[in-house]
Amino acid sequence: MSEATFAAVDLGASSGRVMTGRVGPGTLELDEVRRFANRPVRVNGTLHWDILGLYGNVLDGLRSTPSGVASVGIDSWAVDYGLLDADGRLLANPVHYRDSRTDGVMDRVRAELGDDLLYQASGLQFLPFNTIYQLAADDLSRAGTLLLIPDLLAYWLTGEIGAERTNASTTGLLDVREGTWSRDLLARLDLPEKILPPLRNPGEVLGPLRGDVAAETGHPGLRVAAVGSHDTASAVAAVPATTERFAYISCGTWSLVGVELDAPVLTEASREANFTNEGGVDGTVRYLRNVMGLWLLQESLRTWGDPGLPALLAEAGRVPGLRRLVDPDDPEFLPPGDMPARIAAHCRRRGFPEPATRAETVRCILDSLALAHRATLREASRLSGREIDVIHLVGGGSRNDLLCRLTADAAGLPVVAGPVEATALGNVLTQARAHGVIGGLAESRALVAGTQPLRRYEPSGDESAWAAAAAGLGLER
Repeated sequence: MSEATFAAVDLGASSGRVMTGRVGPGTLELDEVRRFANRPVRVNGTLHWDILGLYGNVLDGLRSTPSGVASVGIDSWAVDYGLLDADGRLLANPVHYRDSRTDGVMDRVRAELGDDLLYQASGLQFLPFNTIYQLAADDLSRAGTLLLIPDLLAYWLTGEIGAERTNASTTGLLDVREGTWSRDLLARLDLPEKILPPLRNPGEVLGPLRGDVAAETGHPGLRVAAVGSHDTASAVAAVPATTERFAYISCGTWSLVGVELDAPVLTEASREANFTNEGGVDGTVRYLRNVMGLWLLQESLRTWGDPGLPALLAEAGRVPGLRRLVDPDDPEFLPPGDMPARIAAHCRRRGFPEPATRAETVRCILDSLALAHRATLREASRLSGREIDVIHLVGGGSRNDLLCRLTADAAGLPVVAGPVEATALGNVLTQARAHGVIGGLAESRALVAGTQPLRRYEPSGDESAWAAAAAGLGLER
């Protein structure tokens, strides 16, 4: 097959889209078919995902895709799941990872099992919303099967049950060395092994659409393929790297900041630094740390009534830098709410002047994110032994010219920004490889580099002010 078209369902924390991608020799083109909001819903005090609404939008998107699409792949955010009963029916709407039900659960589990045992088993960063802690807070008495979000949607499309490995690696229940479910952890946590489905790899074809789904969407015979179903796995697969000495920042609601390795790093220093070892396409390891990302900016804009961002960014670029700073990973910034007020209070506690204008708040956020990017990249390099020559910043954040420039200055390294739609590109490229249209990761990345618009930012020079600011915030050792 010399050229083919694939559909990508890409679900983010605040929006989703269905896209088609045409892939062939020297060709990589994306078209947006449908875009829709992803709005969590609070019911009786619990924050849920509107999973049926998302599924309905996926069906609408598939209905709008042209005939002749070779397959469709689904990616989404990590850690969240739906529980099916013994008859395959969804028991309840999946709970949002920002819900408060896991408050205190991680600390209890860590106290019971010990950090070393948890880290050596899963290699996972300690985050309060990881699947392992959600399950410890959940009622599993009627659960027959657990399906992560992309696997749940794939099940509804095909009737096939399974767990794609890159997303399974974010649960805290996957053995990081063996790539299998950790029976030891399940037993220690008294979690039923039977609810975890068989594992599958990116590139595997699950099967055709169910008959009723095919009739509803007008795509008889359309097959569903597993991709890097954790959106970051797909995004990293589409990083336009031309050397192994690269770092990546997959920047959107979260910034996933790290390097690509062949094997996990499970040292005590890595555990203390709270780095994660997540699965990537082709058995690679995404050695990274989660940074709160543009969530701080998104929530600020929502609080302000969504004023025009371009004008705000232009004004923020004229605000003197490094005057107001926050630690973007402080847990106080995790829940939804009045982000500008929390940022002002955080600045006040740390001895910085409070932002007096919206532009000052935006500059505070972006300076702080650039510092967090710098600190995380330096630590990833130190802990993994991987030298970094260039940073690839992909995803929605690559459109933020000010953030890209500040990240280059803070890190003292060139930043290559783009592609914006890295996740969807990685999704379709993995499908294209499964169909024999292209070869391995290197060929996929070369195709991205040769076909997608990219921008390069060189660092301005002196890093001393950034180093001092990072040390003052306690972000660097």
